[in-house]
Order: sequence, then structure tokens, then C-alpha cells
Amino acid sequence: MSYLDKLLHGAKVEWKTLEELAVKISSGGTPKTNVSAYYNGNIPWLRTQEVGSGDIWSTGVNITEVGLKNSSAKMIPVNCIIIAMYGATVGKVGINKIPLCTNQACANIQLNENIANYRYVYHFLLSQYEYIKSLGAGSQTNINAQIVKRLLVPIPCPDNPEKSLSVQKEIVRILDTFTELTAELTAELTARKKQYNYYRDQLLSFEENEVEWKVLGEVTKIQRGKRLVKSELEKLGKYAVYQNSMIPLGYYHESNVQANSVFIISAGSAGEIGYSDVDFWAADDVYYFVPFKNLISKFLYYYLLTQQTKIVGQVRRASVPRLSKTAFEKILIPVPPLAEQERIVSILDKFDTLTTSISEGLPKEIELRKKQYEYYRDMLLTFPKE
Repeated sequence: MSYLDKLLHGAKVEWKTLEELAVKISSGGTPKTNVSAYYNGNIPWLRTQEVGSGDIWSTGVNITEVGLKNSSAKMIPVNCIIIAMYGATVGKVGINKIPLCTNQACANIQLNENIANYRYVYHFLLSQYEYIKSLGAGSQTNINAQIVKRLLVPIPCPDNPEKSLSVQKEIVRILDTFTELTAELTAELTARKKQYNYYRDQLLSFEENEVEWKVLGEVTKIQRGKRLVKSELEKLGKYAVYQNSMIPLGYYHESNVQANSVFIISAGSAGEIGYSDVDFWAADDVYYFVPFKNLISKFLYYYLLTQQTKIVGQVRRASVPRLSKTAFEKILIPVPPLAEQERIVSILDKFDTLTTSISEGLPKEIELRKKQYEYYRDMLLTFPKE
């Protein structure tokens, strides 16, 4: 706060609405989805699910000039602040780095650059996510354009626009330093994941006559988990209970699968492959594998990951996606000597730690930088309200 005091030199802060700071606040529109001539053009069209607190460089859907003219969608210039007003991302904020148009669920704010630095306002609105979301109504907590227009933003030194923009720019410089570092770490993580997948596939590729090949049912005992009803789950249970995803359904005081076991989800997130280095409870929509002596469990896990696309392709798409035991029990598994299995596992474990560990690897470092950014953002953007 002493640094902020030095920035302001005792000058006052005035809270202004977004409407007061904006040249224009608008929403977009959606061309009729049943008219093919309106889509697959060269005009980026943004949907609210693509607003996720960050810079927007592309969109998942493009529309045509005809689609633009025959809808409420309108082009907006670069560096507008976009706030999602409906759906799962309500309250999320983004900045378009390319000219684009949006659907009607986006509030598009073109700021007056003589009053407000767009990235300063962006960082402030990021800090207000929970508050903005709380202003919504309905089952999806939707907000509207009037709520957006009335959102308050602190403007330092309002009587001295030059100094005000200078202070805003300095706050942006500090906060952007943290976001850039996080972006660099995220890019590094993406590169390492690609590298990991490449080496995993290389290490686990064997010629037909190079090693012995066995079907999964010959080298492991395939067992199905046991059902637990929700009333049996315990808040303070010791063992995670897996049912229809890799996110534990709950916890239980007993386990039915030993540590260092591979398992596969057969309903819901059917086809997901997991490995647990601690005991757990497998529910009835989980199959787990007990390898025989000539197969290391972690080696099996890494090899099955290379086959995941094939396994997921066998999922029956119904109201609840399901995977039968027959879809994977005949998968061919390479069985090199145990020493070679251990060598491969050792290499892949190091990559896995780097790319997925939230206690040691890059994900932990990214999470720490995000928390550091949030700490300084809240410190630099906390002003007293009159």
C-alpha cells in the first residue's frame, strides 16, 4: 500500500461507472443457425463460453458478411473489454486482440482512452469476478447490460487526466509482468506435454518380433469395482471413491484396491485411464487391473495411455456413455523384460512429474504465480469507497 500511496501522492480516487468511462457499450447477436450461408465465413464471431479471463486472438466459429448483415451482431474494434453476461462463464472478462463480433450474451465495452487505460479496467474487473457474478438472477445467474453499465471502477487523480493515465499505466505494467510470466510458464508446460507425449509414444513403440505381445486379459486380472450408495460416503473418509470420473465421488473408511493400481472408468467419463499410488475404493463403474509378475503396473498405465483414443472410440454413446469390458480386454500389450519396463517407467515418471504434478512440477509454479498476481492485483486496486 505504501507503493500505491507513492503513486497517488495523496491524490483522490473517484469511482466512475463503466458507462461514464466508455465510448460505447453494446452487445451482439446470433445469425440464424439453420441458414448455412451465414456461417463458415471469415468474420470471427465470439460466444460467451470463449470468454475466459484473457486475451482473445481467435474464435471457434466464423460467420459470413451476409450473416453479419442479417443479425444483430456488429463488429467491434480491438482492445474492447468483453464481459460474459449469460451461461457458465457469466462475469468472466476478456480483451479482443482482433476485430470481431459477438453473440448477444456478451457486453462489449469500448473505453474512452483519454480517461481509462483498457488494461487497467480489465485487471480491476478481473478482481470483481465473484461480485459481478453475484449480481445475476435466474438459475444461471445471468446479468444484463444495465448491470454492466453501472459497474464502478476506481479512477485515480480524476482531475488530472495525464497523471491519472500515468498511474493506471504503472499499475498495468506491474500486473502485466505477472500475467506474462504465467503465460510463459503455461507455454512451457504445453511444450513439455507435447515432448512428453512424443517420448512416451517412442519409448512404448515396439516391433512385432521385438518383444512378446499378450492381450490385456492374459497379463492382468481384470476386476470390477463394488457399488457404494451416496449415503455410505463419508466426509472424513480415508480412501477416495472413484465412480464415473477421475474426480473422486467422495471418501470411504475402507478400500478395495491396493496402491499402485491402474483403473479405467466405464461410465460417464468412459475411457478415462487412471493410476493411483495409494489405496482407493473402486465403485461399480470402474475396472481395475492386477498385473501378473511379468508386468509392472506403471508400465501398463503408460502403455494404455497410448491406446486411449482407441479405447474411447469403443464407448457406446447413449444418455450415459458406457464402455464394456470387451472393449479393452483384448488390447495387445507389449511385455519387454522387467528391467526395460523399469527404465521406461523411470523416464516417463520424470516427464509426468514436470507436466502434471501440483506439488513439484510446472503446474505448481503456474498456480503460485497466479496467486502472486492476485495478491498484488488486490493490493494495487483496493481503493476506499466514499
